[in-house]
Amino acid sequence: MNTQYTKYLLLATLCLWGFIGHSQNNSIIISGTIKTQNGSPVSFANVSLKNTQHGAVADDYGNYKFSGPEGKYTLVVSYLGFASVEKPIKLEKGKHVTHHFTLKEASSDLDEVTVMGKSKSRQTKELPLSVNAIELKELSNTTLNLNEVLNKSTGVKVREQGGMGSDFEFSINGLSGRAVRFFIDGIPLDVMGSGMSLNNIPINIAERVVVYKGVVPVHLGSDALGGAVNIITNQNVMDYLDASYSLGSFNTHRLSLTGQHRNKKTGLVLKASGFINYSDNDYTMYGVRTIRVIDQDNSEFVTGDHKRFHDQYKTALGQLELGLVDKSWADVLYIGGSYSETDKEIQTGTNQDIVYGGVVQNGSAYSGSLRYSKKDIVTKGMDLSIFASISEDKYKVTDTLYRQYYWDGFYLDDLPSAEQGGGASIFHVKRSKKFIRTNLSYKVSPQHSLGINYTFDNVKNFNWDALDVDEDDTPGKLAKHNIGLSYQQQFWNKKLTNTFFIKYYGLQLDEPFALVEGSRERAILTQWNDYTGYGIGSRYNFKENFGLKASYEKAYRLQEVGELFGNGYTVVSNSDLGPESSNNYNLGLFYGANFKNQSLFFETSAFIRDAENFIAPVAYQSNSRVIRYENTSKALVQGVDAEVKYSYGNFLNATANVTYQKTVDNTQYPFGSNLGTESPTYKNQLPNRPWLFGNASVGIGKSDVFNQKGNRLQFNWDFQYVHWYYLTWENYGNKDNINTIPDQYIQNVSLSYSFKGGRYNIAVEGRNITDQLAYDNFRLQKPGRAFSIKFRYFIK
Repeated sequence: MNTQYTKYLLLATLCLWGFIGHSQNNSIIISGTIKTQNGSPVSFANVSLKNTQHGAVADDYGNYKFSGPEGKYTLVVSYLGFASVEKPIKLEKGKHVTHHFTLKEASSDLDEVTVMGKSKSRQTKELPLSVNAIELKELSNTTLNLNEVLNKSTGVKVREQGGMGSDFEFSINGLSGRAVRFFIDGIPLDVMGSGMSLNNIPINIAERVVVYKGVVPVHLGSDALGGAVNIITNQNVMDYLDASYSLGSFNTHRLSLTGQHRNKKTGLVLKASGFINYSDNDYTMYGVRTIRVIDQDNSEFVTGDHKRFHDQYKTALGQLELGLVDKSWADVLYIGGSYSETDKEIQTGTNQDIVYGGVVQNGSAYSGSLRYSKKDIVTKGMDLSIFASISEDKYKVTDTLYRQYYWDGFYLDDLPSAEQGGGASIFHVKRSKKFIRTNLSYKVSPQHSLGINYTFDNVKNFNWDALDVDEDDTPGKLAKHNIGLSYQQQFWNKKLTNTFFIKYYGLQLDEPFALVEGSRERAILTQWNDYTGYGIGSRYNFKENFGLKASYEKAYRLQEVGELFGNGYTVVSNSDLGPESSNNYNLGLFYGANFKNQSLFFETSAFIRDAENFIAPVAYQSNSRVIRYENTSKALVQGVDAEVKYSYGNFLNATANVTYQKTVDNTQYPFGSNLGTESPTYKNQLPNRPWLFGNASVGIGKSDVFNQKGNRLQFNWDFQYVHWYYLTWENYGNKDNINTIPDQYIQNVSLSYSFKGGRYNIAVEGRNITDQLAYDNFRLQKPGRAFSIKFRYFIK
């Protein structure tokens, strides 16, 4: 899009909002809590004013809050398995109405039909976009991290290279790597540094997770190509403390803490969260190669089973926020800060025949932030939110031993190169970031609403080897400007919902270059490029719980700092690198049904990802140890996924899903080839990518066991299946040889017991209980059978 045109469009939109007349807010707030007879909160109960569209769904803690106009009404509360309650109320201007409810379980011998309230996740899944939404409350007593939870959801595949802290690849509908963006409460995770990643975040910190597949909403302000993951934390203003500790196999320890306190006198709210993770990761590697010395001049390679010996991992993160809520001038105003540290021993790379015994990575990060939001800021229906932060993330990789290690711990000494193949180095990377995100929305009428997002992301990049030069003093800089406009319309009593959007991406690159070859004196070359994306999402409800939805986006993923500037060690810079782009299509169908104390939900979707200009590492000038990122290829992903969920009251819940996706090389003439020389892999399925996988889980629980009120015993079982797939190109591979990753069947179980209304919790878990040989990325072995125990304390 032309930059000048974009400016006029934004100006016109803002003028439109500015001329809309100010209206008085005549709505009255209704709030309260909903509990069972034993005092437990009723999550996701429906609360509404009878015969109106005013209402809400209670949160995880049974709290509800919504607004309604003046008048006399009947307040109705309902939830699956409980008798509905009705209460007459009168709403008067200037008066806040509070009503608390205690629900009684519906008698099984009564022919009473109760209504099940839709959870926030269920409501999210029925958006016009292709979305996964996962409630985490029922998993809060497990030792799962968010990667493990998401790996069980439809269309998502997470492939880790080892145990705790290992590198991983996250894929949504076939697009992976940097094509997927990660957020926490709408804020990019990388604002908090590299220690804040999905395989570190404990499950207790989050309330639910939303996965956007292919089409990403404007309010996230992101250049996501294949989708996005948004981790949503507890936003309720209440006092609580959630602390847990777990101990597991391979000397694995996890400690997490999250809490909040509000001073009633001053109105100040203090929020704190943090975690510490540690593991030796000393699980057994089966059938790996070692060297056996026969005599002074002779040796041979042998295979055997050996434990990992250089793979310790530890990370810690703390975050504090202090602020005010529910003021006339601000719904939320917080200032905050975070700090994290990570220490990681590196055992191997992408090929487990290569073993390291002295390579380590250490890093730290800090951030400071400000967030503000206000509903009805200028006029009724106009909402504003702002987030701003500064952060610095730095790490170093130390490789100073001239050795070659083997899996039994034996090593050859005094070699001509260090372990990673080059000279000894202590390589530093430091990145400082300034980030601002602003969202402004306006509900023009009950049927029409507008939204605008502006995101500014500025990163300075410093690279240097401490054994070669002093700290880098001429950084490269990458600045991204994302602007998004959206318009939503609803017709026929919300049966039809359409969302139209357009996204503008501007990228400024400041690249340092040497004035004289070999000199440290450098100047800056500045480039500017911009791109335009757009899309639509539509949903039509044939009935309340039965609908069809479709979405499309022309998406871009802008270049990253490490791809443009390299690291000065193994990656060479490339300022000519362009963005990736993709045409993403989704078509889905969902159906839900509630009958007495049972519920059923089914969803299926088909998807296409037509991507080009994939950014991939390429050997630089025939040097296999040095790479440069290039726009190399095209890919076409086509697939379908489906999921079904069933629950029987609070006793039984079951879920099953399956995903089929075929990703083929769509590059007829490969990068660097002579024109007319067709690629031998053209239309071949891309290697090292699962194409058929599925999950199943069953949970059985009973409350008030052992004749004790307020306790619960819960058993969970889950099963993960991955069909075999090629490790190398299918033209050169065969499923009967080493070039494939075989079928995998992994089962996990857990048993938890909660008492005193969920205040005290204990759980035991078994992962991979059949001790299957598990692989993920590049046929790297993952941990075998493992056990853990978790203690959790929760009070509010």
